[in-house]
Amino acid sequence: MRSPALSVALWASIALARPQIPGETLTGTVGNTTVAGISSSPDSNGKYTISGPGIRANFIPYGASISNLFLNDTSGVERDIVGGFDNASYYGIDRQHPHFGGVPGRYANRIKNSSFVIDSTTYNVLPNENPTTSSPQGVDTLHGGPDGWDWRNWTVVAHTSNSITFSLTDPDGDQGFPGEVVSYVTYTLGNMTWDMRMVALATTKVTPIMLSSHTYWNLDGFANTETPLALNHSLWLPYGGQRIGTDSILIPTGDILSNQPQSLNDFWSTPKQIGANFTNSDLLGNCGENCTGYDTCYLTNRQEPYDWRESGPVARLRSAWSGIQVDVFTDQEAFQIYSCGGQNGSMALKSTQGLYNNSSRPRTIPQYGCIVMEVEDWIDGINQPEWGRQSKQVFGPGDDPYVLQASYRFSLNSTDVGLLGEGSG
Repeated sequence: MRSPALSVALWASIALARPQIPGETLTGTVGNTTVAGISSSPDSNGKYTISGPGIRANFIPYGASISNLFLNDTSGVERDIVGGFDNASYYGIDRQHPHFGGVPGRYANRIKNSSFVIDSTTYNVLPNENPTTSSPQGVDTLHGGPDGWDWRNWTVVAHTSNSITFSLTDPDGDQGFPGEVVSYVTYTLGNMTWDMRMVALATTKVTPIMLSSHTYWNLDGFANTETPLALNHSLWLPYGGQRIGTDSILIPTGDILSNQPQSLNDFWSTPKQIGANFTNSDLLGNCGENCTGYDTCYLTNRQEPYDWRESGPVARLRSAWSGIQVDVFTDQEAFQIYSCGGQNGSMALKSTQGLYNNSSRPRTIPQYGCIVMEVEDWIDGINQPEWGRQSKQVFGPGDDPYVLQASYRFSLNSTDVGLLGEGSG
């Protein structure tokens, strides 16, 4: 038996029970409860800036998104290493919304048949992917539906020199999901680190919740003189010996597959470049029908008990050209890699990215010009009860809140790893 619905005051106090940041000012509202404070204003492009030693970032309320992330490379040149737009107003009008840097929700990734069952009740949510003649809106739901959380304006409820917190209240029935959910996302910059904490509470009904961060990475800032692609980035998934099997439209089949050493999907036995196997014809279809590359959910198999902050990174992405490396630490147990096969050169680079003295190269993001790394739980786990993910993906009033934590730790080095073409399988 689940507990009765929490009072507004109680769930508000739980939601705000996170590590307080010295000098933090809370602003905005929690449900119907006002949280006093003074909000700092965004800049002329609608962006909020936070910084730490050796790192600076811009965030926007739309999707609680990161729009810029600045680091110096090994040559001392500042690079903006994430995809986005120059002005915050463009996120809401772009018709090719690529989930740039936002928080997909209330359920990230895909939901098979746009439906799920909770306590013997079937819920149908709005489809928005893979349209057919008989289902013109789509046959599945991606990242929470056509108006998922990364399509909405969040409220800035806290902002300091090195941290910002966004809040969103998702009403009962929105996109077809049952019950109200209140969520808080806090981003904090430290010494060459970017930490995030996502908290979500189901306040009225039992509902699925699974969040993620959908950041598009190019550690060269699209300024590599040899290539605008991210296929030269080296990837290592030391705990990623298995992946979730999917069908031709990337819906999980229920199968858990082994990533054999030196195979196409092996990034755990040794680091290798994203593009190492792109000349292998077997990679066609690896990310769905007629798709070459990766859109793959790797399982993070760590031996319990473990401290996610100390047990080593679940992923390491590195560019030998810029020397920038990011190690990803997280409490989540799956990790999606998307090699940006869906980019088609129509998304413009920001003014802070790319080359300016090479007129032959378009100032756009090309196919395979980025890498998306999504910390999350097992995708579509709500439709795979045999996986036992309910306690991590289904929440109701009185339950502990949903929590996602991740830490991105940056460093610089000039040692090359993962030569293009190694590990061909």
